[in-house]
Amino acid sequence: MKRMAVAAVAVLTGALAATASPVAVAAPQPSAELLAAMQRDLGLDAGQAVERLRRESAAAALQRVVEGFAGESFGGAWFDASSGKLVVGVTDARKTDRLRQLGAEPRTVAHRASDLDAAKAELDASPAPAEVTGWYVDTKANAVTITVRRGQAEAAKPLVEKAGAVAKVVETDEAPRLFKDIRGGDAYYINNAGRCSVGFAVRGGFVTAGHCGAQGDAVAGADRTALGAFEGSSFPGNDYGWVRANSSWTPTAKVNHYGGADLVVSGNTESAVGASICRSGSTTGWHCGEVQAKAQTVNYQEGAVSGLTRTNVCAEPGDSGGSWVSGTQAQGVTSGGSGNCTSGGTTYFQPVNEILSAYNLTLVTG
Repeated sequence: MKRMAVAAVAVLTGALAATASPVAVAAPQPSAELLAAMQRDLGLDAGQAVERLRRESAAAALQRVVEGFAGESFGGAWFDASSGKLVVGVTDARKTDRLRQLGAEPRTVAHRASDLDAAKAELDASPAPAEVTGWYVDTKANAVTITVRRGQAEAAKPLVEKAGAVAKVVETDEAPRLFKDIRGGDAYYINNAGRCSVGFAVRGGFVTAGHCGAQGDAVAGADRTALGAFEGSSFPGNDYGWVRANSSWTPTAKVNHYGGADLVVSGNTESAVGASICRSGSTTGWHCGEVQAKAQTVNYQEGAVSGLTRTNVCAEPGDSGGSWVSGTQAQGVTSGGSGNCTSGGTTYFQPVNEILSAYNLTLVTG
């Protein structure tokens, strides 16, 4: 009975291996965008990209088979792009011949994958010194690699002791940080006090209303983390300014639609009087109306501003600086107005093209 069970497993394993071989697995149908990206970033031509995807698909199917065959001795697996094969680590050298028959490239390793995972779980539950930038199961090295800032290897000692023999320390110049999007209509805070809205992302930061902040004022994002500072500001007379962002923030062509998919700005062609127009702001969200007049002078209590565009769209405090679009074309940033979004009102915006020209900025488009 036991021999029959072993034979059945062997037959099943062989069948699975056949379906997972590079020849038997159906070639994926990659999109043109995917192929273009692979050619650009991996240095492949179109044919090489298609062949790599086919081999990777076969390797993914084969991995399920070899994991089952290797059992507790499984030491991890990875795709080797140079050979186009799945490399499989195994702690039991007696299984290497069968792994090779299944279509994998076997490697005898010291540590089981389950032991590596357990060691990493121990580190995940431990506090890390600031000098330690991270850790991960390094399948190719058959180790748990702990990365530390260059010259600070000693700081990883407590983690090495916790992980045990599987630990490996690597010094790095990398300094991981969060990547955050600059998006039109989102809130930002000035000097940890007042709130305004992002207008449009430009290379290096974003444009907004000048009355929101003076040159040098510190700016934090919607999450209250440091974003940058006002590089320029003009108010009254004009009502525009721009914020230079730090390296943690990435300018994008997006505008917050508040309740729908983000709008992606494609240009900055000015719309005509009578055209439909929509606005995004961090207080009242997304509202639309029509352009009523251009080049209006508005006499605010703080001083007159000329060159504004008049609309019948509502807005409220905190929406200042936010995005105005016609279709997907950037139009301007909110200046001020009257009324509110309960009873309606009149709102003025500073045209974006004047801001771009004044500071020699380039709009980020999709």
